[in-house]
Amino acid sequence: MHAYPGEGTNVPIWLLGSSDFSARLAGKLGLPFAFAAHFQPGPLLPALQIYRASFRPSQVLDRPYAMVGVPILVADSDEQAQFLATTPIQMFLNLIRGVPGPLPPPTRSLDWTEEEREMVTAKFGAAIFGGPEHVVARLNTFLEETQADELMVVANTYKFEDRLRSYELLSNLAKQVREEPQIVKTVEV
Repeated sequence: MHAYPGEGTNVPIWLLGSSDFSARLAGKLGLPFAFAAHFQPGPLLPALQIYRASFRPSQVLDRPYAMVGVPILVADSDEQAQFLATTPIQMFLNLIRGVPGPLPPPTRSLDWTEEEREMVTAKFGAAIFGGPEHVVARLNTFLEETQADELMVVANTYKFEDRLRSYELLSNLAKQVREEPQIVKTVEV
């Protein structure tokens, strides 16, 4: 395998997964494990448990090291964050309906069936949307539950400025978060 453009730079190999299979494989191989809870939160805790229980030290790691992908959207208030969160909610709703496309603008109301609501809600089981106080409290609980070493943050917003503001607010909150995990990765879905 040739890593381009990183060949010769010792690019770290991670196993990214959303199931217990990938967790078990990462543990068996002694690799760092990243779990995609930003779109598949249901199996998160069991997968992390399996990863840690099946971990074998390797040349790469002497102990388990886990990263969790999580949707986090911080705004100046809970109400503003909930409004902005209608963009990623609509994104998943559109995927469920089979009409993917660009990120839609936020909306004050959603037209969806109870079944669609349940399906979308399941995709956001790990999501943290809110004002600074709410996010700090929820993030501390999340980190306590997962014992994640790093977070890979997803903040899908319609306006780029709202995404930057969310990352800025999240960065400012890092000192209030338990053990200050590395919150340095971002993913655009």
